[in-house]
Amino acid sequence: MRNFFGHPPGLFICFMTEMWERFSFYGMKALLTLYVAKHFLFSDQGSYQIFGAYTALVYAGPVIGGYIADRYLGFRKAVTLGAILLVLGHFGMAFEGAPAMETVAADGTRLVDRDPFYLQIFYLSLGLIITGVGFLKPNISTIVGALYAPEDPRRDSGFTIFYMGINLGSWIATILCGYLGETYGWAYGFGLAGIGMLFGLIFFLWGQKYLEGKAEPHDPELLRRRSPIGLSVENTIYLATLGGVLIAWFLVQSYSLIGTLLGGFSAAVAAGILYFSFFRCTTVERDRMIVALVLTTFSVMFWALFEQAGSSLTLFADRNVDRDVLGFHIKASQFQALNPMFIILCAPLFAGLWVALARRWLEPSTPMKFALGLVQVGVGFLILVYGTRYADENFLVPAIWIVLAYFFHTTGELCLSPVGLSMITKLSVQRVVGLMMGIWFLSSAGAQYIASLIAMGTSAETAGGVALDRGAALQGYVDVFQNIGLWGVGMGIVLVVLTPLLRKGMHGIH
Repeated sequence: MRNFFGHPPGLFICFMTEMWERFSFYGMKALLTLYVAKHFLFSDQGSYQIFGAYTALVYAGPVIGGYIADRYLGFRKAVTLGAILLVLGHFGMAFEGAPAMETVAADGTRLVDRDPFYLQIFYLSLGLIITGVGFLKPNISTIVGALYAPEDPRRDSGFTIFYMGINLGSWIATILCGYLGETYGWAYGFGLAGIGMLFGLIFFLWGQKYLEGKAEPHDPELLRRRSPIGLSVENTIYLATLGGVLIAWFLVQSYSLIGTLLGGFSAAVAAGILYFSFFRCTTVERDRMIVALVLTTFSVMFWALFEQAGSSLTLFADRNVDRDVLGFHIKASQFQALNPMFIILCAPLFAGLWVALARRWLEPSTPMKFALGLVQVGVGFLILVYGTRYADENFLVPAIWIVLAYFFHTTGELCLSPVGLSMITKLSVQRVVGLMMGIWFLSSAGAQYIASLIAMGTSAETAGGVALDRGAALQGYVDVFQNIGLWGVGMGIVLVVLTPLLRKGMHGIH
């Protein structure tokens, strides 16, 4: 293999590994809320709590996995370890056991009998996936960057190709895994996700020679040294990883504890950054750091709304959307494929738009792009609320309205997400840029937790995973979606007003 579209052949290996990893991750994510609600018969609130705990931990894990790879393992071994854990976790999800049984006591109390063995397999599988993503996700991207010299003009193009692999994998997975899981059984959907990750692991192991040695540990001798427990440092890390899986297994069942930990840690980090900015930085550095912190806070608001896709919007699609379209019956989970599809279609248009506007000195600044993202995610919900006026006698809303909601959510994402990491690298003081990048990832974890709190506001009374009153369920979605839609638009407007001040604080950085 000489090159991959004019790029180093290692890009093909990273592309295929990440595509299949995203295939497995989003294939499982598309089914998760439905699976918890319909197979284990958790209430809406319980389903959202499990989903929120899982996604929050998934986004927190890369901070630790990235540090271990950078300091000890190297990126190749970290990605391999993460892929193995993901294969085990996704295949573990396929062991579903018998469906939970629901009975109603004489006093009206709802009783659910779940198989405790398979429930714990489910939680352990989530723990394996959380830990695996923590090792794979940050480090496969780092390998892509290492394939290019800093001045290589192909770098941005290479990351664009890599990014397309992410969305291609998530788009295909949501369609296929969602269909299999909802049509033939959950095990088929989760099993296909596991097969996808196995393909990714095989591709990565096969393509080691194409990574050009760029993913090896920086100090191999360090890994061979003895740790305090008598094992080599490398084997000690692998043993500790098993402990990390058990911690994730425990935390995914401890929703309130995750909220307490995220809240306390976020407050401490924010206080530390402010102290550093005011007492360890020059005036210019201080202003830029504060702008980065402000924009990170607004990004939390965006992602908390955007990430309704896997929770409240999925149950909304299941209960209150007319999914028979042009002779086809669409599964509720498959609506999540709209986001990666729209990214694939619209990303090149947005990239060209920014370039065209820049030539005319009209390209929006980073704060304005964040504001546009917030407004659009809010508009998406308001459009969906408007569409509920056209619900039929069975309280089913035409599918076009949820399609439009996903479209505006995606255009909002394209305004905010691609510039977020760039913003962190440009505004952060160089000596703490790694810490600020970690804070950016942790802010996503906080957003996932907040998203679950929002989703819980849509909870409906259910029996056997089905809403008892579809009309009441629809009204619950309308109330919450309208409120968060107005909140998104309002916060976007606030950020528009703050943009001149924030641009001044950026001191010439666009």
